[in-house]
Amino acid sequence: MQVILLEKVANLGNLGDVVKVRDGYGRNFLIPQRKARTATPQALAEFEARRAELEKAASDKLAVAQAMAAKLDGLTVQLVQKAGVDGRLFGSVTTADIAGALVKAGFDLPKSVVRLPEGPLKTVGDHAVQLSLATDVDVSVTVSVLGEHV
Repeated sequence: MQVILLEKVANLGNLGDVVKVRDGYGRNFLIPQRKARTATPQALAEFEARRAELEKAASDKLAVAQAMAAKLDGLTVQLVQKAGVDGRLFGSVTTADIAGALVKAGFDLPKSVVRLPEGPLKTVGDHAVQLSLATDVDVSVTVSVLGEHV
């Protein structure tokens, strides 16, 4: 399936690129998320007519993400979870827990921006967590998990 990218997509291409993707990826993710459009001659003509508008929207979105990254850089968020004497948590700290703590700290971010490549946090201590605010804007925050002994 050939699609026109309406915004920059990681590991795929930039705004305006016509790329070939698998049918399911295009139909089930890119098109419903409004990240791409089926590449037809009519769609290409409409895209070229709206290119300046889309580029301006993309640059505005990037500027907002960079401003948010500047505020978040070096931030430490504390979470309290029940833990055993050996420092292992009885549960785990997930992306939803971290996003909730960031909302309490005054940053309205969805849980989808939190990246935990090694899975949920299961030990007490400080953990570096990546936040992916936009395609090219990543920031690291520290999540300090404190143990509450039962």
